[in-house]
Amino acid sequence: MALSEYDRKLLSRCLDKEPKSWEDFVDRYMGLVIHVINHSAQCRSLRLTNEDREDLAGEVFWNIVRNDFALLRHFRGESSLATYLTVITRRIVVAKLLKRKPTANLGEHAADHAANGHSAAAPADEELLQNKDEVERLLDELESSEAQLVRLYHLEGKSYGEISSLTGLSENSIGPTLSRARDKMRKAAVKTPS
Repeated sequence: MALSEYDRKLLSRCLDKEPKSWEDFVDRYMGLVIHVINHSAQCRSLRLTNEDREDLAGEVFWNIVRNDFALLRHFRGESSLATYLTVITRRIVVAKLLKRKPTANLGEHAADHAANGHSAAAPADEELLQNKDEVERLLDELESSEAQLVRLYHLEGKSYGEISSLTGLSENSIGPTLSRARDKMRKAAVKTPS
């Protein structure tokens, strides 16, 4: 989809720093940014608070305005502005999520933990080590190709395109394979006594 006339004018207004242009930009794209944040967290089985969402949205918009709107100045207009912002937002959010979460929260471990009367607060170092061991054990339940996809997507934050380049798999086969792998991991987690 090509750049719309409305977005072309909005982009020009922002880069020219016209009054109210930034507010119009944020109003137009806040919903998209929040959607990408939620989707990125959901794909990594992470639960976000409203404060987390606000922090991540603030980080995205700060990155857009820093260095005199450098990210917007690099936009070539070969796609819609929404598509460009989706890619930028996803990269920023995934990088932040990976920094904040030292271990993957696959399955419903955190929800199960809270449901069993345990605090949902950050786990102690010993529990983090146990979580990591559990993730590794669950990955061992998978075929090596499935485990590799799970590691690349959920632990390293790679996109389907990046995974395709690294593994030689078609992008269309990555999603279904990841889905099957997550199902196997969930079933293996249920079978294991706590």
